[in-house]
Amino acid sequence: MLGKVAAHYGLGPVVSIDPHTHNLTTGDDSSALPSTYDEFASSLRKAGVSEHVEIHKAYSTDVSPGWKREIRFLWIDGDHTYEGAKSDFDGFFPFLASGGVVAFHDALNNFSGPIRVFVEDILRSNRFGPVGFVQSTAWAQFRPADAAIFAGAREKLERRAARLLPFVQKNGPLHGLEKIGYKLNRSRVPRGPVAPLNLARLLS
Repeated sequence: MLGKVAAHYGLGPVVSIDPHTHNLTTGDDSSALPSTYDEFASSLRKAGVSEHVEIHKAYSTDVSPGWKREIRFLWIDGDHTYEGAKSDFDGFFPFLASGGVVAFHDALNNFSGPIRVFVEDILRSNRFGPVGFVQSTAWAQFRPADAAIFAGAREKLERRAARLLPFVQKNGPLHGLEKIGYKLNRSRVPRGPVAPLNLARLLS
């Protein structure tokens, strides 16, 4: 989908950064398992977008030190530990264009990284405008010039989202009352879908 949009509007390539190891979780030895690269490349060919996707078969930490190009949409979805999500954000955020959007997958699942980076580096920052959650994805628009206009909305969301931080510190499964407490606090975080026209007005 992103490749077709980029091709239609002449936006340049969608950049994919992924080591394409078999196991998509962190911490497991997957060296003996087949790579996901061939399946990924085949999917791009079938969709007719291969020429519009720039593939880096590498870890993000290998790519970010040499990155120089402006980014309009930064999608972070990989190592969900705090260290992993923080390094992804810190490595590429300096290149996010004013008006660009950053999004974190699994921010409302019990991983420590996405939600903590979203709360500490975005919701508690004065550099972002519209912010929100759609299902488990957290998103924010980088708007340093007029971020103060959105301070109230950011602070309101931060108060609710920050309640999840004590529950995800272990970066592992939750049990018993801890699990119930996490789900209760998560239910208080607004995360409904945003209509495309409303989103366009919000980001413009």
